[in-house]
Amino acid sequence: MPLSSPAPREPLHRRAIDIRGYRREDGLFDVEAHLVDTKSYAFVNDDRGTIEPGEALHGMWLRLTLREDMEIVTCEASSDFTPYAVCPQAAPNFARLAGLRIGPGFNRAVQERVGGVEGCTHLREVLGQMATVAFQTLYPIRARREREEAARIMAEGGARDAAGERRRPAMLGSCLAYAPDSPVSLARWPWLKEPAESSQG
Repeated sequence: MPLSSPAPREPLHRRAIDIRGYRREDGLFDVEAHLVDTKSYAFVNDDRGTIEPGEALHGMWLRLTLREDMEIVTCEASSDFTPYAVCPQAAPNFARLAGLRIGPGFNRAVQERVGGVEGCTHLREVLGQMATVAFQTLYPIRARREREEAARIMAEGGARDAAGERRRPAMLGSCLAYAPDSPVSLARWPWLKEPAESSQG
């Protein structure tokens, strides 16, 4: 269902972000992003002179190469179009992301390695979306393993940890579909249907 009809308006700015995930022949995975900012009007830029309508103000590339466990093997950045001549000097710093794992704390770790004057605001912003695309890219592999693990947990009666607490999947509570009592969550993690209190004496 589309949005409602907008009020009369004129276009001013467009940001296009294209992010794609790939399985490589060597067993690794690439997530690649291309970000382009354009204006609908001409304006004067100190370093580039007049930037015409539709001409890229920002034109940037970023590639994460990942292992199956979401560890970044390499990160490569490139800036084809920037508002200032100095901006492309930030791109090599993104190689510092090698060794990070996409998961809890990822955005904080990115900020520590390429935050502030060490990086580029636009490349940092797109990294969060690339992390989501990385999860989507690896979903078939990770989902199969999760199903196998859930079946093993249920077969062994091990839906609870050593303290007797129900195992809590990382995705639980992260959105409406994964609410603890949603039909999606209860089908995906059957042990959530058990009573909350421990069954241990």
